[in-house]
Amino acid sequence: VLLHAVAESIIGALGLGDIGKHFPDTDPQYEGISSMILLEQVYNLMDHEGYKIGNIDSIILAEAPKMAPHIHAMRENIAHVLHTDISNINVKATRGEKMGFVGRKEGILSQAVCLLLGKDQ
Repeated sequence: VLLHAVAESIIGALGLGDIGKHFPDTDPQYEGISSMILLEQVYNLMDHEGYKIGNIDSIILAEAPKMAPHIHAMRENIAHVLHTDISNINVKATRGEKMGFVGRKEGILSQAVCLLLGKDQ
């Protein structure tokens, strides 16, 4: 969920639609594909368009499991795939406090926002 939100934020910052436009779930080649592979393809799209990551701020909303022990590894993995420094990637988490589908442990939600810079910046 986090990687899809990050990918969506990059595609949106590029003004190129959404993840479904580039990787339609009706296309069998994307069935079961790793979200890291999709994020790598989004990086290639961003790179081709002449941009690099300025920063990404993201949040995961999940009642369980606890995200804190995994956040540093998530940041490292995202930074690696996006060829940027870990300091440019922020991941935080919060709970649903027993409200809504998140609080009832029926699912998780993630949102992200991305600032892109021209390669020369």
